[in-house]
Amino acid sequence: MKILLVDDHAVVRQGYASLLKALLPEVQVDEAGSGEDALQLVPVLAPHLVVLDIGLPGISGLETCRRLRQRLPQLPVLFFSMHDELSLVRQALDAGASGYITKSSSPDVLIEAVRRTLSGHMYIEQTLATQLASQKYTQDAMDPRLQSMTPREMEVFVMLSRGLPTRQIAEKLCISNKTVSNYMTLLKHKLQVRSHVELVHLAIDTGVLRIGEAS
Repeated sequence: MKILLVDDHAVVRQGYASLLKALLPEVQVDEAGSGEDALQLVPVLAPHLVVLDIGLPGISGLETCRRLRQRLPQLPVLFFSMHDELSLVRQALDAGASGYITKSSSPDVLIEAVRRTLSGHMYIEQTLATQLASQKYTQDAMDPRLQSMTPREMEVFVMLSRGLPTRQIAEKLCISNKTVSNYMTLLKHKLQVRSHVELVHLAIDTGVLRIGEAS
């Protein structure tokens, strides 16, 4: 069995690759640092599973998943992300993901998720699965304004609602400060809010942000 691990932070990626190799010695683990690299490597390496970070620079993790699933419908994709917002989990599932866990999960959860998705099953971290079920977080229930957002707009929306400064958002997404400012203007228009405070309130009201997470 072969796994392609996709994460733009080399130290993090190599650490989790080493963990997977240690706990799953029968599995070959290859690495990619971006969505673009993953799209190029998948046809060459022919992995049985792609473990994918959602917050990639360039082509986002969501878009990478969508393209992989279009090309290889049978290839399972497991998201392994620092984000636990239900809106992103839902977008990941809509993009065709077979699973979603957070990087705060224990190694046991990661291994269980890998084994389950490799065997053709869906796996969502228990806490997230419970929240999805209890809130009935379906596409029909999502605020219409969020439904129209692109994956990149959603990433910027989440970071803005958490209070991240423009410079930090730009660095994480490998885009310019001006591009982030353009996204801010676009989001205010698309989400029909006039200020950052209203944007945060919308994030809380729609479940994108939980009270206490905003700075």
